[in-house]
Parts: sequence; C-alpha cells; structure tokens
Amino acid sequence: MDDLVVVRKEGLYCVPGQFYIDPWRPVERAVITHAHADHARVGHRHYLSAAAGVPVLQARLGPVNLQGLAYGERLTHHGVTISLHPAGHVLGSAQVRIEYQGEVWVASGDYKLEADPTCAPFEAVRCDTFITESTFGLPIYRWQAPQEIVDDINAWWRSNAQAGRCSVMLCYAFGKAQRILSGLDASIGPIVCHGAAQALNTVYRECGVALPPTVMVGDVEKTALRNAIVIAPPSAAGSPWMRRFGDYSDAFASGWMLLRGARRRRGVDRGFVLSDHADWPGLMQAIAATGAQRVIVTHGSTAVMVRWLRQQGLLAGGFETEYGDEETEPVIGPEATHA
Repeated sequence: MDDLVVVRKEGLYCVPGQFYIDPWRPVERAVITHAHADHARVGHRHYLSAAAGVPVLQARLGPVNLQGLAYGERLTHHGVTISLHPAGHVLGSAQVRIEYQGEVWVASGDYKLEADPTCAPFEAVRCDTFITESTFGLPIYRWQAPQEIVDDINAWWRSNAQAGRCSVMLCYAFGKAQRILSGLDASIGPIVCHGAAQALNTVYRECGVALPPTVMVGDVEKTALRNAIVIAPPSAAGSPWMRRFGDYSDAFASGWMLLRGARRRRGVDRGFVLSDHADWPGLMQAIAATGAQRVIVTHGSTAVMVRWLRQQGLLAGGFETEYGDEETEPVIGPEATHA
C-alpha cells in the first residue's frame, strides 16, 4: 500500500483523505494539532481541530471556518477515518489518528508525557506508522520532575520578594505561561502578566483551567511590584516595558536551559528547565507505546533519532517540514519571540 501521509510543498498530506495536517501554506482542508503559530496558520478554507483547542485557535487565528472534534470521536472523509487524541502539549493539543483500508497512522504534532494540570494528558495510540517530533531528540535531554521545577520557581520568587526585588519570568505566552501560573504560590505576592499572556489566561479560565488571580502591570501599585512575579514573553526582554519594574531578577523557562551556556546567551539571572515537549526517555516511551513498526521523525534532532530507532530494529525515516519550535534556541534581545 502507498503511504497514507506524504510531504508536499504545502505540508503533510493525507493522500486518500485529501487533507493536510498542520500545513504551512494555505490549503482547502487542514487538520490542526494545536494552536502554536508554526502549526496553526491563517489562510486555510476549512479547519478541523480537537474541540478542546477551538477557543484557543479562535483567539489566535480570528474568524475561521473551524470544526471541533471531541477527543476520540471519529469522522470519515473520503473513506479515511480521522480521530483526535490528547497530546499533552498545551490546551487542546491533539494527535491525529488516520485509518484507511486497515492501515493506521498517527501524526503526533508536539507532545509531552509529564503531568500538566492545564491540558489533557498524553494518550498513547496504537498504530502501524507513528510520525513523531524530535525537538529534544538527544539522549542528553532528561527532564527533572515538573513539581520540583515549580517548587524552585516559587523559592526563587520568594527569595526575591523578601529582598524587595521584582521577579520577571520570561516564557512563551501560550502554554508555558499558564503551566507556570498553575503552580505559583499566590501568597508570595501579586502575579502580573504581560498582555500577551493575560489574553490567553482568559481563554484558559473560560475552558475551566484553574489559574491563580493575575493582573496587568497598570493595576499594581509601584511599591507592590517589589514582591511581585511578572510573566512576560521573551520579546519583552530589553524593551521599555521592562523599565517599570526597577531592580528586578529575571529568569527564562525552557527545555533549552539544560544546555551549558544557554542561560548566558539569554543573559538572565536564572534558567529553569521546563519544557512542553517530551525529553529523550519520553520520546522513546511514547514511540514504544504505539507499537508502531515504522517511525517517521520530524522537526528537531531528526538524524540522531532516525539512526537510534533503526538500531532498535524499527523502520525509521524523516520528513522535512517547516515547523519551528516555540522553545526555539534562545537568542538575546527583543527579537526572541518563542520560549
């Protein structure tokens, strides 16, 4: 049988179903795994996503022709059965299961296996072929328990507050910001959010995700900022907006903080290793759980993962895609827009 999914100039294409998965150029029909900008783009005529991701996609894409499908619900299009399953990456993220003439493929999008109170947990889906990301697809990437990282963030904030110094946490406004917020100890002080994060906080709360109270910087007395924590996107670093916080300690939360020198290149006081992508053991665990005998690796450390999977006896190869990474390698200055 020919491959169910191939790469075209527009993106990953399901041949018998005549639809694309996270296409990077405008198409007729797009199945979207999640609302990060490199996977969900404007310009498609018809969108399909997990119902849990519809509010976020609407907030980020505006008025589009969008259909939501409940996790596990099945839809048949041109003889291809489509269902969406939790990816554990961010709110509403999904893996795409496609079945045609008895063959099953799963395109994972981005995913993680760690617990996250802000989104549905990853669900392993049995398949013949599994398309996996490899953002952190190197054996050096092994995450510490998320609760330990959250405890470290609260301890850092508490120490700064006791010293009368504002804490500024730089992190991606969609997903990472809300995950951090969900674990903050609000008794330490005010939680201030940049507008980019605050808008998405509203969407999360409307979807039933519990977050502590957050305010905009204009709602806080200047003296109260001394024991506040500020959640802001990396693009705010070095901007005039930051000057209002006076003497502050800054930090950056990303899986890349595991790398020696990454914090130095970012130029922040602290680096917290917190990622919304699977680490190396997580990737291996997820692949094994699918039972797939064929694995196709996309964006990240593709060559290393393909070589390793072949050594494990799997049929492995790679797809060239145009996906970026919301945890892209840190760069210095306001041009950094992902974390």
